[in-house]
Amino acid sequence: MRLRRKRAKMRAFRKHFSLRPVSDRTAQICPGDVLLFSTLRDEFVRLPYFLQYYRDLGIAHFLIVDNDSDDGGTEYLARQPDVSLWTTRASYKRSRFGVDWLNWLQGRYGHDHWTLVVDPDEFLVYPFCDTRPIRALTDWLDSSAVKSFGAMLLDMYPKGRLDAVPYRAGQNPMEIAAWFDPGNYMIEKNRLYGNLWIQGGPRARVFFADKPKRAPALNKTPLVRWDRRYAYDSSTHMLLPRGLNLTYDEWGGEKASGILLHAKFLDTFSAKAEEELRRGQHYSGSVEYKAYAAHVRANPELWCKWSEKYINWRQLEILGLMSKGNWA
Repeated sequence: MRLRRKRAKMRAFRKHFSLRPVSDRTAQICPGDVLLFSTLRDEFVRLPYFLQYYRDLGIAHFLIVDNDSDDGGTEYLARQPDVSLWTTRASYKRSRFGVDWLNWLQGRYGHDHWTLVVDPDEFLVYPFCDTRPIRALTDWLDSSAVKSFGAMLLDMYPKGRLDAVPYRAGQNPMEIAAWFDPGNYMIEKNRLYGNLWIQGGPRARVFFADKPKRAPALNKTPLVRWDRRYAYDSSTHMLLPRGLNLTYDEWGGEKASGILLHAKFLDTFSAKAEEELRRGQHYSGSVEYKAYAAHVRANPELWCKWSEKYINWRQLEILGLMSKGNWA
């Protein structure tokens, strides 16, 4: 595993040469700041709400890689006073789906900071997030000698057709995609990395109904007290050293955990799926996007009679999807 981590760090160093700085404001970063890292392509419509959501949680600085967008998002991000932006035209696939770029940025700028790695359609919900900033969470994790915080990806979707209600820039996407699957999740321990492998939800139920084991993984460790020796090995699903993946209690108790509300399924989804299918830049020959495109053409609905409407984090804890652990 040490050799695997060394290789990941070497790959990150090699791949960073393809990054071109557009607006480098990293000199503004102060000790103790919680930093957000993300890579994106053509997500301009999502950016206003995404940035505001995380600013309201207490994120101090955003470090973003733009992978050759042409929708105006690059220019928008370059104007934001708390964003440092890099662009690249290099292959998303050959950078291990952006992992190499972000591993390098985190090693360079995230050392000794709490770092949050999310996509523009992912919104972190943690215990007491409606009343406590993210620094309250990271301070508590520090006092408990905990270096990583797990969060399950929870796919959100509308009631009715995905394309029925247009999404507007700056709008809370959960006003449209307000529903989720409260159950239907499979959990298995990864013996090599020690993390819990979670699958299920609407993507397994609808897009991979005949092969649920091929459904995308929902387990993530997005929030880490970063050290330049660390590396993500596969998206935010798996970390090295592997002890960082133990975000759960093996002995029957509960560690605090969160949820990433995943607002992928808006009216923009169909066009995005078709574009990514053409680009072929995703894992396993874009098998995930092949399933998306095929189903959406036939029946663009995910809601079912077991769907539940999202209220708040306490609802998710009652359902057993996240936990406040012993954080009072």
